[in-house]
Amino acid sequence: MGPDLSTDGELTDIYNRQVDAVYRVCYAFMKNPADTEDLVQETFLKLLTSGRRFDSQDHERAWLIVTASNACKDALKHWWRRREDLEACQAQAPPFEVDGVLSAVLALPDRYKDVVYLHCCEGYSTPEIARLLHCPQSTVRNRLARARRMLEKSL
Repeated sequence: MGPDLSTDGELTDIYNRQVDAVYRVCYAFMKNPADTEDLVQETFLKLLTSGRRFDSQDHERAWLIVTASNACKDALKHWWRRREDLEACQAQAPPFEVDGVLSAVLALPDRYKDVVYLHCCEGYSTPEIARLLHCPQSTVRNRLARARRMLEKSL
């Protein structure tokens, strides 16, 4: 089994290994650095308070990606977010270059964006994604196929 986060060093090691992946996931949803940083922090706080143990670094990464994704979805559903001017948030310059393909992926609905990100960017297989998202493998395959069709149209 992996670390039980009993020391600051263990949490620091996990943070250093996974922060970039968690940041990318959060930025894909939030589309601005300030909210992204808040949700990265929230994701790692959930890890700290969960007492979670991991079998491997892949398991650790998968748990953090799903937790970050869920935290972002919850934040976007919050009533306060609905009142904000989203165009003003999107007008802020991203901290990294966004090419046409990444822009098209970010424009996908969440259910498709999640599976595309996990499959293409993180390299998870269909069965692994199904376990992470708690859905049948056929659902993952269908979402990937639909996402590909949407991307073909937009690109």
